[in-house]
Amino acid sequence: MQSWRWSALLLERTAMDKLVRFCNVVDRTNEHLGKFAAWSAFALVITQFGIVLMNHLYSEGSIAIQESLTYMHSLLFLGAAGYTLLHNGHVRVDILYSSLTRERRAYVNLAGTLIILFPVLLMIGFYALPYVNASWQIFEGSTESSGLHLVFVLKSLILLFVTSTLLQGISVSVHSVIVIAGFGHLVEGSLGEKSQ
Repeated sequence: MQSWRWSALLLERTAMDKLVRFCNVVDRTNEHLGKFAAWSAFALVITQFGIVLMNHLYSEGSIAIQESLTYMHSLLFLGAAGYTLLHNGHVRVDILYSSLTRERRAYVNLAGTLIILFPVLLMIGFYALPYVNASWQIFEGSTESSGLHLVFVLKSLILLFVTSTLLQGISVSVHSVIVIAGFGHLVEGSLGEKSQ
């Protein structure tokens, strides 16, 4: 009987280690994706500055360059959503949350992820998939002849948003369950929290 118990505990620990490793991969991926998306903000400012200079100094304009602002703006917001969730940066009604214990915050995070985040992301993904697929089927481009003919790529950022945020939501849920189960030391500093 005792050996069975140790085997079950070892299996439980191995499964938990795998979940923690999966979450670490998701966290690192969203960290890199967020930093990459942040560079689009820099590119956005430089491009906008260039457009203003071209327009005022040379009375020149480029539709493709102007459309690129939309692409960079979309990458910034849609590409960094998972990163923002990783660092607990989304808007939250913080009336009680900051005064809660780590375990109670884990309950709040788990409930919010399961009740709000996952259903909303699944709905967005469900409706976006045919929209993006139709765009890819015709390799949809700009309505302007000299514009960027990459609208299908732009629309694909919706799926990047859904995927990265959904995976980060899974990571948040797993971290929360681990904290609730009393193994919070395995996920120290997760969810943008400071150790207590």
